[in-house]
Amino acid sequence: MSAWLQSLEGTDAGHQLALLLAIAAAILHAFFGALQKGRHDPWISRGAIDLSYGLMAAPFALFVVPWPEGHMWPIFAGMFLIHLAYKLLQAMAYTRGAYTVVYPVVRGTGPLFAVIGAFLIFGETFSLIQWGGVGVLLAGIFGLAIYNLRTIDVARDTLVSALGFAVVTGFFVALYTTYDAYGIRATADPFTFLAWFFFLDGLAMPMISAVRWRKMAVKPDLGPLAVRGVLGGLIAFGSFGAIMLATRLDKVGEAAVLRETSTVFAAAIGWIVLGEKVGPRRIGLMSLIALGAIIVEFGG
Repeated sequence: MSAWLQSLEGTDAGHQLALLLAIAAAILHAFFGALQKGRHDPWISRGAIDLSYGLMAAPFALFVVPWPEGHMWPIFAGMFLIHLAYKLLQAMAYTRGAYTVVYPVVRGTGPLFAVIGAFLIFGETFSLIQWGGVGVLLAGIFGLAIYNLRTIDVARDTLVSALGFAVVTGFFVALYTTYDAYGIRATADPFTFLAWFFFLDGLAMPMISAVRWRKMAVKPDLGPLAVRGVLGGLIAFGSFGAIMLATRLDKVGEAAVLRETSTVFAAAIGWIVLGEKVGPRRIGLMSLIALGAIIVEFGG
């Protein structure tokens, strides 16, 4: 599998596969975000998810894939710290604001920062048409956030801090996207990076969540929480794994932008699962997001 993926790097077939992986990551990430923001405390949910995918990845990291090269350990250390900061910021945003308000802001700031990072680190450039597509996509994402903000009943006393944390979280989304792309390209076997990423990334949040769980006056039942954790872990493999493979196969900036169509799928989840109304305005804004991604893909 690794040799096959490496043979596709820089080819038209690799570009097409990266496109499919980025769209798959978008769909799965919308479900992943909804799981963390569901009926359980976001900190506790994230701890259960991280524990699950860390335990599932451990045997692959230790016994299946080739061990990382020596130069990978500092890269893994940076990855661990960046992702930990991202998860802490995201949990603070989710505990302060409604999912359908916070999520579009996080995902809207992420691709803009990621495109800039891809230019600075990998020398990637966008055509004017592609920049126009980024603008259309961002207009749809932030328009959706503003519309949700005006129409959904949210906790006004924590709204400003929720949006502030969402913007900073979006910056860290871009940071981990570009950093992980650097990391997965730095090792010979991409599955070595993926296995060790999930194994190491699953270490911190379970401990933080356990401390929070002990302090809770009303503790959630562990059975449903464990089910949510396992389900979230499996989705994480598909979501984060797909986008990291996409950034190895093709341009980081394009993959980052295409993944942010997750906002469309998140809105669909809010409508179908959470019973939120969609209406013509939200449909129009979601169409802008999809149109922007199409322009970016075909404008290169």
